[in-house]
Amino acid sequence: MKLYLAVALGGAIGSAGRYFIAGQMMRWLGVNFPWGTLTVNIVGSFAMGVLIELLALKYSISPELRAFFVVGVLGGFTTFSAFALDVSVLVERHAGLLAATYAAASVFLSVGALFLGLFIVRQLLN
Repeated sequence: MKLYLAVALGGAIGSAGRYFIAGQMMRWLGVNFPWGTLTVNIVGSFAMGVLIELLALKYSISPELRAFFVVGVLGGFTTFSAFALDVSVLVERHAGLLAATYAAASVFLSVGALFLGLFIVRQLLN
């Protein structure tokens, strides 16, 4: 039960963070492209890489804390369900090229950011 509570609390924090960042990006860059979701997916993927590598190489934390941060906070912060909705909205607006660009950028930059996080932690800890 403690694991579920840790995930729920972390998820609330991560989701609130995602909402805040998405709103800020919309205000800064406009609403014609889903900058908020793209930003949280890249930042969240980078943070996941850093956190996972730190937990694997440097720190030992309880299962509850791991669930809180990894599944809860970062799982709530990044979301590919919002990504899928953003792609469908762009497609429905007949912006197929923009939808494809957004999808490719989301996948490649987010995975790349995770590997960058792994690399940075490995370099700092070696």
